[in-house]
Amino acid sequence: MKNFGLFRTFLSLSAFFFASVAVNAAKEQPTDFKAHAIQVLAIQSDEISVPEEFQVALYENLIHQLEQRGFQRVYRDGDRNASGANNLVVLHCTVRRFKAGNEMARQVTTVAGATSVSIHCQFTNETGQSLLEQDITGKVRFFGGNLRATYDFAKKASKIAYKNFLVASGSNGQYKTN
Repeated sequence: MKNFGLFRTFLSLSAFFFASVAVNAAKEQPTDFKAHAIQVLAIQSDEISVPEEFQVALYENLIHQLEQRGFQRVYRDGDRNASGANNLVVLHCTVRRFKAGNEMARQVTTVAGATSVSIHCQFTNETGQSLLEQDITGKVRFFGGNLRATYDFAKKASKIAYKNFLVASGSNGQYKTN
């Protein structure tokens, strides 16, 4: 009887996992728009209170990760040179949820102290036409400082930008990992 309960729990968790994978796959809307330049606007957090160091870390980690993924030009908010770029993608980010964690609690136990930040990302062309919208969550659950969640977000966002706007058609879709 005990084994049946474990089996039922395993089956439920498996079904939940595969359902979440299917939902996340459905969210992605691949686009044919390819760009070599991207402009990252300042991350907005109008309704959510986010510490200043998190806002700065989110922005700087995102810029750094996009540069590492291979975009020829990564423009910052207010950069006048962006207006002359061909096939420019503009990234608008808005913080939707922020949960400050506790580094000490993470070190003591693996079930408490997680930090997470959920950000709505909208990729547009230079005229403002929406190309892709997606919510991205950055988390730090086990070890590392609270700001590690900003790095996790930046890696995920840059991967989405790379996959949807930088991979040349006909390529095998491999991600640049450095």
